[in-house]
Amino acid sequence: MSSFKESVAAKTAGPPSATDKAYSVLRDDILSCTLPPGSRIIEGDIADRLGMSKTPVKKALGMLIHEGFVEVQPRHGYRVTEITLADVQEVYQLRQVIEPAAAELAATNATPDQLQQMRALVEDNPDDSHKTRAAKVIEFHEILAEASGNARLAAILGNLLDEMRRLLSLGLDIEDTVALQAAEHRELLEALLKGNHHIAREIAEQQVETGRMRMFEAILV
Repeated sequence: MSSFKESVAAKTAGPPSATDKAYSVLRDDILSCTLPPGSRIIEGDIADRLGMSKTPVKKALGMLIHEGFVEVQPRHGYRVTEITLADVQEVYQLRQVIEPAAAELAATNATPDQLQQMRALVEDNPDDSHKTRAAKVIEFHEILAEASGNARLAAILGNLLDEMRRLLSLGLDIEDTVALQAAEHRELLEALLKGNHHIAREIAEQQVETGRMRMFEAILV
């Protein structure tokens, strides 16, 4: 499955550098919770694992610090940032503002290829694992963001979806939530296919709020 970020990266000329590789691997480990919140990151261990010097690893960690996924601990190196209830609340507050706008724009601007990609993602496959279904949920939103036709809006929403990917990877009891989101996406897709931007916006608003309530229920259980 390709994401909005991957489609942008594919347009960038030149082979990836060692820093790019370290950044990509570390970022994916953090978002998938292979490196869970609070994990200590040791430069030397990462460098050995990737077969490179510490310099590109250090540069990659600096990029992840800037993005808020890693923090420096004086005399203790680096660690993956924790996720707080305030973080979750802020992510959903921003999604409630941005995602309905993306859906409204996508009802007008989505290309046939983007609509087809979203259609494929909402098809029910009983053999899909929870991890696969969660990945499809995130990718649906990434394509929706791209389909808005507004690159700045898509970039902001893409960052929020990275935070969502980490939440969905935490092992919370949200399997039913992911399944329900997939069903709700089919409703949103119908509005997009009809070009009904008012309905698309309303559905997106409702889905983000419903998702927020489910997520908090899972966290607070």
